[in-house]
Amino acid sequence: MSTQGSPDVEPDVSRAALGVLRAAVITVAACGAVLVGGLVLGGSVTEKVIPGLGDAGVLTRWGLPASRAAMDLLSALTVGALIAAAALLPIQSPAKGERGAGRLSKDAIGYLHAASWLAAVWAAAAAATLVFTVADVLGQPVEQVVTGSELSSYVGSLPQGTALMIVVLLAVVVALLARTTTTPAAAFGLLALAGIALLPAPLTGHSASAANHTVATTGVALHVAAVAPWVGGLAVVGVHALLRRDRLPVMADRFSRMALWCYVVVGASGLVNVIARLPDPVEMVETDYGRLALGKIAAFALLGWFGWWHRTRTLPAVEAGRPWSFARLASVEAAVMGAAMGLAVALARTAPPAPAEPESPVKALLGYEMPPQINPARLATLWQLDLLFVVLVIALGGLYLAAVVRLRRRGDSWPLGRTAAWLIGLVTIVAVTETGVAKYAPILFSVHMAQHMVLNMLAPIFLVLGAPVTLALRALKPARIRGDRGPREWLTAMLHSRYAAVIAHPAVATFIFVVSTFALYFTPLFESAMRNHLGHMAMSLHFLIAGSLFFWVLLGVDPAPKKLPYPGRLLLLFVTMPFHAFFGIALMNLGEPLARGWYAAVDAPWGTTILKDQHTGGAIAWGFGEVPTFLVLIVLAVQWYLDDQRQARRLDRKADRAAAPGGRSEDDELAAYNARLARLAERDKPE
Repeated sequence: MSTQGSPDVEPDVSRAALGVLRAAVITVAACGAVLVGGLVLGGSVTEKVIPGLGDAGVLTRWGLPASRAAMDLLSALTVGALIAAAALLPIQSPAKGERGAGRLSKDAIGYLHAASWLAAVWAAAAAATLVFTVADVLGQPVEQVVTGSELSSYVGSLPQGTALMIVVLLAVVVALLARTTTTPAAAFGLLALAGIALLPAPLTGHSASAANHTVATTGVALHVAAVAPWVGGLAVVGVHALLRRDRLPVMADRFSRMALWCYVVVGASGLVNVIARLPDPVEMVETDYGRLALGKIAAFALLGWFGWWHRTRTLPAVEAGRPWSFARLASVEAAVMGAAMGLAVALARTAPPAPAEPESPVKALLGYEMPPQINPARLATLWQLDLLFVVLVIALGGLYLAAVVRLRRRGDSWPLGRTAAWLIGLVTIVAVTETGVAKYAPILFSVHMAQHMVLNMLAPIFLVLGAPVTLALRALKPARIRGDRGPREWLTAMLHSRYAAVIAHPAVATFIFVVSTFALYFTPLFESAMRNHLGHMAMSLHFLIAGSLFFWVLLGVDPAPKKLPYPGRLLLLFVTMPFHAFFGIALMNLGEPLARGWYAAVDAPWGTTILKDQHTGGAIAWGFGEVPTFLVLIVLAVQWYLDDQRQARRLDRKADRAAAPGGRSEDDELAAYNARLARLAERDKPE
């Protein structure tokens, strides 16, 4: 449904864009004032120029943090406008006689157009940050960088340059597509794309080089992913209140619930980041970095008070028809948020305290010192925190149990075996991502392979048997407004989407499950993933997701776009599992080690040779396949038996109805109905 040139939409579009830009002015002013103070306090703009060393100049010292702050603010406002269009504003039901799903409202389309303009400026700010970063790293004035060849070579050679270039490209794509988007699904897709664009820049900063970089990297990702919708959402809802638009109570209520979770995630991830960079609490008051962190903590506490006031005072006032009460407080809250973001940029430009003792080369690569010689006891007791999987397991476990409790409270049952299977799956994830297995996995290929097998071929079986999609469909409540999309409607739409039909096709799921393993280990991609913590996280998540997708298709507990008959499932299992045996045999026959550079750098003094350890890893891959195959065969046999029992009971009921006096079978009823339709069609033929 196109809206280009529609006279009743254009005024809404211009008012939305103008309102968002007004909200941005308040936030930018507060951010700029605090940023200047933070830069002066942190000393990043008052560094002493050492003769003989390159100096980027005053323009770069001030321009880099200013462009970075602008990039952060504009990214948050872009995300906020997209959230308003995709989630905060209700979706309109189709017009009478119109086919298809719900459609975006005029206000939602207006916010999409505002997001287009904001994303375009976001891309420009990211490009400016890229130029200033090159000048800062090379110690050359901006004019020399722009006119020389350093810019193009820097983008492809250093992580910061590549990350900023990705941000520019993604922001441009959002800006272009937001101008023509008119459907809820497309708006949600743009929101996901903008969310991805938030991450590259902060993940290549201090977090990548922190002592505890495995924790710091995940903490930064969670922090940024929660801050942007919180800040941007507040600005857009405040604009909506100022413009006195319809649906403000619904929009404010949805934002308040989202903001509560954002606040929790921001607080937890911020605490993790501070601990990772300042392990000694005394550094909080004795260092410039610590004092700036304390200022950010104070702003965070103040924002918590604002959130409490919104939930207890302004939301009831909005319901009573007084939108200005929300707008006034939101303006002040936006200023505090801008100040917090200014402090965040100042922190990014301020070097954390140097470690008391120089780091060893192994700790610089792993984030921790070389552990002692491996044995079963140390695999179980030397715990290694992986924040990504801690958050994932807590979220998945908490949501699942909350859904079960909701069903029980309304009198519905849920099989205990499914709950047990889900929890066992989560325990297996913890067993290989938080224990000594995770500590030794980057050092020994054999331990890494055991971790891979569990994440890819064991944990997914239990997670799939937990039937989380079925539980969600039963526990989630329908949207309150007719035609709108809540979590239940979005989940249903995803299950019926063309993307789900393609990705969940047995051939596609099997291809991903099998081919991605060979493509990872027998190409340079494996060493790149081991050297970069982001790559290592992506690799572990891929193992878990690819395995879950394959066993979802194979075991078929939850609804799926295409379900195989049981003979087809057995055939798929017996065709697929030998590939893992072939993979293990290929590893055992290697003549040269995989990722030689990485394993040579972290080679343990107590370990065996790299090649022999990889042969052991191949034996693990070859032998481990028997375990999931045996489990899946048992599950399929039980499912097949129960399905036959259901079919037999259905046939018995049909036979009982047919044998009853005056009863007719379903086939007889269908034949009679078709005969009646044929007679009506014959009668209606023209003579």
